[in-house]
Amino acid sequence: MEMTAASEGGTRQGPENKHEEKVQDPDRGEAETKAEMGNKTWADLAGEMKTFLWNPEDRTCMGRTAKSWGLILLFYFIFYTCLAGMFAFCMYVMLLTLSPYTPTYRDRVSPPGVMIRPYLNGFTIAFNVSKPSTWQPYVDSMHQFLAAYDDKVQEEKNIECVSGQYFIQGGNDSEEKKACQFKRSLLQNCSGIEDPTFGFSKGQPCILLKMNRIIGYRPGAGVPVNVDCKVQKGNESDLRSVDFYPGNGTFDLMYYPYYGKLTHVNYTSPLVAMHFTDVKRNSLVHIQCKLNGKGIINDVNSDRFLGRIIFTLSIGK
Repeated sequence: MEMTAASEGGTRQGPENKHEEKVQDPDRGEAETKAEMGNKTWADLAGEMKTFLWNPEDRTCMGRTAKSWGLILLFYFIFYTCLAGMFAFCMYVMLLTLSPYTPTYRDRVSPPGVMIRPYLNGFTIAFNVSKPSTWQPYVDSMHQFLAAYDDKVQEEKNIECVSGQYFIQGGNDSEEKKACQFKRSLLQNCSGIEDPTFGFSKGQPCILLKMNRIIGYRPGAGVPVNVDCKVQKGNESDLRSVDFYPGNGTFDLMYYPYYGKLTHVNYTSPLVAMHFTDVKRNSLVHIQCKLNGKGIINDVNSDRFLGRIIFTLSIGK
């Protein structure tokens, strides 16, 4: 019986001793748990990051010594310098094949687009005849645009040419080309000389039309390109009368071809003035003016500027 009690006592003491061991060494149990689960506290992460950025024992920054950083920076400096040099050399060789005066490839150049003046607030020209403040900005814009076409300016800078034929100029591409005179007096009633208001004060506005410049382009294939205007949308009687200047609203061949801004320094684009002398008042009149001639494209619906221009006139009393 005593032996049995002793055995039972010894048996009961076993678990208590194990519990005491665990209580006596809590750090060991926590370390084992961290090792098993791989968890780290924010303090541990901050310490590791600090050591990574600067390790005072090994004197390394982000895992590299000063010598290692110097070598790798030197390598990348030489590498990117050689890369930039190769790129610059390729660009230099490519530019040697291009001419600054004439485009190398012009086989996909479209026929010219057109533009109008005055151009202030889009393609709607609206004003009231009785209110000068509504049409004066258009008049000022016209005078400013035509300053380069003053007769004296043209006589000083450009030469008189033979009408009705292309003005072909030979020589090297780098030689400065001569330009033909286009005097604003050719625009007659739309020149702004006799009527400084270009007809706006009378409700009969002048609109200028010009073709975009294309180097080497010869419009019309030997026959002058002309301009006509009609109502684009609405009643055709809304536009009853239009006068064209110069002549019948043609672009004379002598102003072509154009040789580029580097050599054709004093070139001024020829103009056609459209004098709308009888337009329906107090109404939005949608007008289409287009070029007509051989090789001219003016019926592409996706491009409203290719060979034609659409704008709106609104003339109030």
